[in-house]
Amino acid sequence: MLLTQEHNEIRRTVRNFVEKELNPHTDEWEKAGEFPMHEIFRKLGDLGLLGIHKPEEFGGMGLDYSYNMIAAEELGTCTSGGVALSIGVQTDMCTPAIARFGSDELKEQFLAPAIRGEMIGCIGVSETSAGSDVAGLKTVARKDGDDYVISGSKMWITNSPKADFMCLLANTSEGKPHSNKSLIVVPMNLPGIEVAPKLDKLGMRSSLTAQVFLDDVRVPQRYRIGAEGMGFMMQMMQFQEERLWGAANVIKALECCVNDTIGYCRERATFGQPLIDNQVIHFRMAELQTEIEALRALTYRACEMYIAGKDVTSLASMAKLKAGRLGREVTDSCLQYWGGMGYMWDNPVSRAYRDVRLVSIGGGADEIMLGIICKLMGTLPGKKK
Repeated sequence: MLLTQEHNEIRRTVRNFVEKELNPHTDEWEKAGEFPMHEIFRKLGDLGLLGIHKPEEFGGMGLDYSYNMIAAEELGTCTSGGVALSIGVQTDMCTPAIARFGSDELKEQFLAPAIRGEMIGCIGVSETSAGSDVAGLKTVARKDGDDYVISGSKMWITNSPKADFMCLLANTSEGKPHSNKSLIVVPMNLPGIEVAPKLDKLGMRSSLTAQVFLDDVRVPQRYRIGAEGMGFMMQMMQFQEERLWGAANVIKALECCVNDTIGYCRERATFGQPLIDNQVIHFRMAELQTEIEALRALTYRACEMYIAGKDVTSLASMAKLKAGRLGREVTDSCLQYWGGMGYMWDNPVSRAYRDVRLVSIGGGADEIMLGIICKLMGTLPGKKK
């Protein structure tokens, strides 16, 4: 992927923002279990970083996805994965379908304020009995006059305690599970919506995640995104950006782990010499950096094809699979070389170890990615490529 001066400027802008506005506060936010989302999002909006690849007529920069991916990669330098995740939900998980398929009314009412950082969004797909099995979700939106009346619940909804709207997937008919669903924008201040207390998570501690209950929530049918019954397809397309964002975001986060570990091993002496002088350690660092570069190459290639309008389902799934598994390998290997210090809760590598574990679960578990790849390879029983 050929990077231009404009790519480099976006990278520099994001890096400066992370260094000045985020990293000085992440320890405090991790302990508090949240960060000032509206304040941070407004600052990001002022810089244009919440709408890099969104339409110019609604406040975005109108650039292709490669510029957004560079921003996602640089956000990986944030020392709190939860903060970066919350931003990614806004840019690549709850707004792509609105930007691509939503009416001008929806774009004016929800997308434009989200790009400015004046509104916070969340994505309502997962349920307690339907995480990676999107087709199995139970939330129902039944028609009543010009409205939908929505009942059900959504689980593991990042940003929901502070969100102004949800991009919700619900069953809108009795048809087949892949053609009976619609995406609907649901304002979070409507009667019948209850957001449970935030969940106590292993990692991503500073992102607010909760269960959301919907009890006969009345929403105008005009808040539906695109045609009725096309929600599953649109959500699968929305997942492509989510998975590319996740893979890109991991790259710099893992590089930071490697670099921090090298720095620690230079300073820490055992048996009369710095730890880094042990060949097993500096060879291992070289191996891990090589794997990170391989992930970068895969992610960049997927991005190239995506902006060329090609189907990247397989490559995006591969990139997410690789990102999740490599994240576990890198953080575990690095933590080992920190010894007892690596086992401390506030250690940066310990935090990354916990945060990155989500990559193999959220947005489709590793096993779902493998199933998609196998299907497209034609290796499933009875399937031909």
